[in-house]
Amino acid sequence: MLLKSPARRAVDWLALRATSLGDAVFPHLTLVFALVMIGILLGIIATLSADAMPAIRKFGLPFFGSSAWNPVREEFGALPALYGTLLSSTIGLVIAVPISIGTAIFLSELAPAWLRAPVSFLVEMLAAIPSVIIGLWGLFILVPFVRSPVESWLGDKLGFLPFFQGPPFGVGFLAAGIILAIMVIPIITALSRDALRAVPDSQREAMLALGATRWEAISRAVLPYCRSGLVGAVLLGLGRALGETMAVTMVIGNSYALTASLFGLGNTIASKIANEFNEASGEIFIGSLVELALILFAVTLLVNVLARLMVWRMTAVKAAKE
Repeated sequence: MLLKSPARRAVDWLALRATSLGDAVFPHLTLVFALVMIGILLGIIATLSADAMPAIRKFGLPFFGSSAWNPVREEFGALPALYGTLLSSTIGLVIAVPISIGTAIFLSELAPAWLRAPVSFLVEMLAAIPSVIIGLWGLFILVPFVRSPVESWLGDKLGFLPFFQGPPFGVGFLAAGIILAIMVIPIITALSRDALRAVPDSQREAMLALGATRWEAISRAVLPYCRSGLVGAVLLGLGRALGETMAVTMVIGNSYALTASLFGLGNTIASKIANEFNEASGEIFIGSLVELALILFAVTLLVNVLARLMVWRMTAVKAAKE
């Protein structure tokens, strides 16, 4: 048996001590990082609440139901911004969800191997485009197309409905919804594809063995199995749509009013804050804008929590099946 030299033993002892020190420090260091993230979240909530307190004390709950926005008289309300946020996000989801889930089904179930990777890459690249670039494209390319022929045709054919009344400006809720659809399609598609891939092959094989067609196997075995994952993907897309600012600000028209028409000009919470915060003065005006931000933060946080719960449920079901 060869004896180690004193120098070699010293090197081994130092390596062992460093390893032991790393094992002792690393868990506590990661705990600090986690606490820092929680602290940042709580700090944001505390800061927004403190800055919004003058408006909260003055207006209370009626702030949510008021349509006023008059900085001179210090009369403010959140209803048009809330309405615009929900309407534009709903339009975006109505357009994006079928396209996204259809694309995800194609990529995970039907696409040949040589086509799957390039299409997936292109879809993910769409998510990397800065929102201001999409907004510029929407302003110069999408808005003229929406004005004519889309809104003109809808007004001629369906003008008897309140949703399609008014002059075809091009800018407005419809253009904002289309922009949001473009921006959330990559998110919903990627998450839906992952949910579909998590379905065990035994689900598909069992349906096919019973004589089902490819469509029947997908619609009756695959989609029901990953339903919670698909709902989570849609909710995460909704969370992105609710908070989008620059692209929507450029095409929604920025009018603080309530209208049932998709052709109408409007505002969202994010666009209202972006448009007016630099010019805001006085604690009530600033507090009202910060209260809008606090409302948006709470809604987005709630949507993301629900989405994560859906995705975790899908993951837990998969682990239980395995």
